[in-house]
Amino acid sequence: MLTKKTNQKMKKLNYLLSLVFLFSVLIGTNLRAQGKLTAKEIVVKANDLVMGTSSISEMKMTIVRPEWSREISMQSWSIGTDYYLIYITAPARDHGQVFMKRLADMWNWMPSIDRMIKIPPSMMMSSWMGSDFTNNDLMKQNSIIVDYSHKIVGNDTIDNYDCYKIELTPLPAAPVVWNKVIMWIAKKHFYQMKSEYYGDGNELVNIEKCSDIKKMGDRTIPTKLEMMPVQKKGHKTVLDIIHQEFNVKSVTKDFFSQQMMKRIRPRN
Repeated sequence: MLTKKTNQKMKKLNYLLSLVFLFSVLIGTNLRAQGKLTAKEIVVKANDLVMGTSSISEMKMTIVRPEWSREISMQSWSIGTDYYLIYITAPARDHGQVFMKRLADMWNWMPSIDRMIKIPPSMMMSSWMGSDFTNNDLMKQNSIIVDYSHKIVGNDTIDNYDCYKIELTPLPAAPVVWNKVIMWIAKKHFYQMKSEYYGDGNELVNIEKCSDIKKMGDRTIPTKLEMMPVQKKGHKTVLDIIHQEFNVKSVTKDFFSQQMMKRIRPRN
């Protein structure tokens, strides 16, 4: 017959064993979840890393051509992918020009001619400021999350980062221009290291490479983006992020207005 003291010890032991079992189940479940991220979840993590809830940034764009190159300096404000504003600070001839996206609409304010221009959807694939980036690229018009299906098609190594290789194909009737996008996303940190963009005939049109991982605000991100058109030898555009802050509470939806486009001034 078990004594009362022995019975209490057994109950305590069973309780501790139950806690250990529950803890191990929770850890195992968490590890399995981390090891079985869907392709879409990986793309979402990569997108959230560079966007945040909101952000402000300072950037420099270098447009490279076989016979010349030029630089454009800019500052930007954003909320997700729906609200985006770019203020050009240099060169002098473009200083004060503003581009803004608010939901599905995009405008360009040109102070030199005192004119506000609405950019139609048909021009979203036009070159932005003569670069290899399009209006669509810079203004986050197309959502790589909601307009595409996502599939892990392999693994690869980019700049010593073990990466998921993910294929994105447009959903039926999705308002996108690319027939296919292939992305390489680092498994550990979810850096978007490389992307390939394919046109209607499934031909490779652009290659985007990301590098120079640095700490910006509360996270580390690739700070150099190179866009290279495959069919144009010697052409490329380099976008360097000089400074960026994330989840800035002072950036609200009211900020993104035509009135603000006309009166905004560069941050110090």
